[in-house]
Amino acid sequence: MRIAALRGREKWIVEEASVPSIGPDEVLVRVVASGVCASELEPWLTGPPEGAARYLGHEVSGVVAEAGAGVSAFSAGDRVGVWVTERGFAEYVAVRAEHCFPAGSGPLDEALAEPLACAVNAVEAAGVRLGDDVVVIGAGFMGNLVQKLAALRGPRQLIVADARADALERAARLGATRTVDVTRESLPDVVRTLTGGRGADVTFECTGTQRALTACGDTTRMSGTIAIVGFHQGADRSVPLAYWNWMAFTLVNAHFRDVNVIMRGMATGMRLLAGGVLSMDGLVSHRFPLEEIDTAFAALRDKPEGFVKAVVTFPEE
Repeated sequence: MRIAALRGREKWIVEEASVPSIGPDEVLVRVVASGVCASELEPWLTGPPEGAARYLGHEVSGVVAEAGAGVSAFSAGDRVGVWVTERGFAEYVAVRAEHCFPAGSGPLDEALAEPLACAVNAVEAAGVRLGDDVVVIGAGFMGNLVQKLAALRGPRQLIVADARADALERAARLGATRTVDVTRESLPDVVRTLTGGRGADVTFECTGTQRALTACGDTTRMSGTIAIVGFHQGADRSVPLAYWNWMAFTLVNAHFRDVNVIMRGMATGMRLLAGGVLSMDGLVSHRFPLEEIDTAFAALRDKPEGFVKAVVTFPEE
């Protein structure tokens, strides 16, 4: 089979490897799509140590090719979203059956269970309630998912902020009650006006930038909740801790490492997706074959107009 190996700075090499063998509790999945995650951007930019290789890729969907002897929940031909931690940019992955979730009948390149789990867990951990005023800072892929899921909780207002006109237009189409172009308007001022000076009950930071992190403290009400969804890599970030402390914010680190929490988020997200309650239509904007994986990562880095999410795709047989 073919697999992408990161062999240098911004340099993937497509190599040949053996198809993984599976144990009795595993399934072999023929990969149809593997999402390009923002958490993988820095490793691609910096590259592995000289002479070494990294095998990234963890946002996988595909079709079961073979099921282990002890697996009863899945059989060959089943369409699934799966959880892997590496080696997802490959034609096949071996995965425990309990880490697979039915994908329904929708497009498999939109059945990305892992980022869906991240968004589900973020919204649930933040505890959005009926009638809350909610701010989402960042209208990229994760911000869009958070917006869609938060909307299912019945907020009074769902305010989405970004610096890109096309992203804000998309957020409006997805149902934002107000969008804010932060290059033209003051987000804190808009939020204060819309909430009668009170501030947001819940603010989701979905960009991974210092500017957005700073804005969270200026948009959230006293004793409100700030959820850090964006992946903060690179330089250190800072917050005015004394002020945040005095404001009694509830801080939610929406990055989860407990496997049971991840699995619950995946199960919930895929049930919503397969059941038609949640749609990912339009959220995968760029698709590339494995041979163009460097171009896929460059799209994530450069974010051309209309960019939301890039996936590496394989032929559906």
